[in-house]
Amino acid sequence: MGFEYALVHLKYTIPPGIALTLLYRPFFNRLDLYKIVFLISIAVVSTIPWDSYLIRRKIWTYPPHVIVGPTLFDIPAEEVFFFVIQTYNTSLLYLLLSKPVFHPAYLPNHKHHTNKLNLGHAILAILVVGGGWLIWRGKEGTYMGLILAWAGPFALLLWSLSSHFLLNLPWTSTVAPIAIPTIYLWVVDTLALKRGTWTIESGTKFGVHLWDGLEIEEAVFFLATNILIVFGLVAFDHAMGILLTFPKMFPNVPELPSPVMLVQALLTHVSEYDTDRVVGIQQAMQRLKKKSRSFYLASSTFSGRLRIDLILLYSFCRVADDLVDNASSEAEAQARIISKEANVHAYISENFPDSAQAALRLLPTHLLSYGPLYELLEGFKTDLEFPEKDSAKLLQFPIEGEGDLEVYAARVAGTVAELCLELVFFHSYSTTIAAQRDQLIRAGGRMGVALQYINIARDIATDAAIGRVYLPTSWLKSQGLIPQNILENPDRSGIEKLRGTLLDKAFGVYREANSAISQLPVDARAPMRVAVESYMEIGRVLTEKGHKVKEGKATVPKIRRLKVAWKALNAG
Repeated sequence: MGFEYALVHLKYTIPPGIALTLLYRPFFNRLDLYKIVFLISIAVVSTIPWDSYLIRRKIWTYPPHVIVGPTLFDIPAEEVFFFVIQTYNTSLLYLLLSKPVFHPAYLPNHKHHTNKLNLGHAILAILVVGGGWLIWRGKEGTYMGLILAWAGPFALLLWSLSSHFLLNLPWTSTVAPIAIPTIYLWVVDTLALKRGTWTIESGTKFGVHLWDGLEIEEAVFFLATNILIVFGLVAFDHAMGILLTFPKMFPNVPELPSPVMLVQALLTHVSEYDTDRVVGIQQAMQRLKKKSRSFYLASSTFSGRLRIDLILLYSFCRVADDLVDNASSEAEAQARIISKEANVHAYISENFPDSAQAALRLLPTHLLSYGPLYELLEGFKTDLEFPEKDSAKLLQFPIEGEGDLEVYAARVAGTVAELCLELVFFHSYSTTIAAQRDQLIRAGGRMGVALQYINIARDIATDAAIGRVYLPTSWLKSQGLIPQNILENPDRSGIEKLRGTLLDKAFGVYREANSAISQLPVDARAPMRVAVESYMEIGRVLTEKGHKVKEGKATVPKIRRLKVAWKALNAG
């Protein structure tokens, strides 16, 4: 009896598990826990027979003085725990690195990696056959053969189910969570082998070392097991992506889908996918990623179909705004503003470019009130009231007083916040009574005003470049300015003071509405706080001396954005 193997866990496997748990804790949800338990169960059940066989065949052994004593099918308790802790650690790292990834956008549409798929199948099949041959041959290649013959079929199955999805994913959520724990465990294994914590019989191994102290078989084993863990997680996310993306095929998806439902999703052939929906979601995601880094970060904290619908809503609002901003004439822009009598989908077909229609037709109008949608478009009409830049000296600007500013902000941003909350209440697994829901939607509208004030304060120079000044004319007069002065030089003296005034207004409204976040449904509370705080951080940057401006806009460094999100998630 001894504690050498147990100390390996205490020193090398448990501390990373604790660190990853603390790091990922704010993001943890029931689906993540379900996913990890699901993977650990499969890992333990599939590895025990194989490991037991190796021990009974004396391919590897554990000296009695290094283990505590209890065994399961001749496998030391410490070894069984290794199956659990390795799967747990690699899964957590995968979840952490994959958190920003919007999986529905990586489902295949009409493009396939046919050559890569076939090559992958061929390589895995060769490894399985090669493993069988090494076992049949016996002697030095036995251990390597047992690794390949055991891991290969699982990898081949997972590759067959999800390779087209896996190849679309960024390397940070596939290669990285395989490579990082593999290299780490190679180092741990080297130390353990040198200390004799476990040994490999010389007659069953090649005797080749990856480096001094690390047998090639051990290196392949840890690489193979981490590949299986990540492939399994990818397959799970692939199944969830299918279930969430295609409500016509899977109308009712529980928070924790059964294994049968997950398999059913994976067996759905790509030809059955709604390709237009996949393309539309991909366009919406790219638009979000390009146009708003703050909301892109915040969106990753939402889950399920709520995240999809929020991104589609953002896409609609963004494109509608751009159509007005980029119109070649006021008449063209006016034609693009929907009337209250028009149908939203007909409006999209008639006025939006073909490249944007795939995403916009997916707007879940059946879940949204038309009132805020029309108010949003009324807000866009205000943008049309700005005079042409060349004639700006002769005409009046629409934001004359503070009241005009508040109405405009409520229309273009307060309405969006209200629509977002309607989606939250629809998709939430908890219920909210009607009176409280109405109160929260009103508070959300006010928060939208605060965020729009931040937006205006940030974009003074950018807006001036297209002939617009959203600072109230009455405020400008207090500094001896008129809107034309801002168009000529948005960095002139007095502007920073007005920017500060607007930011004070923004933070005042923010403080007024912020308490309502804690009354939102539990599953949306922290994500909504991330969305708000990520944007308010722009305002905080603007209040700092020497804030950085890129292309006319204040930027929040990526590390700082992550810290803000972390703090917001921990606030709950």
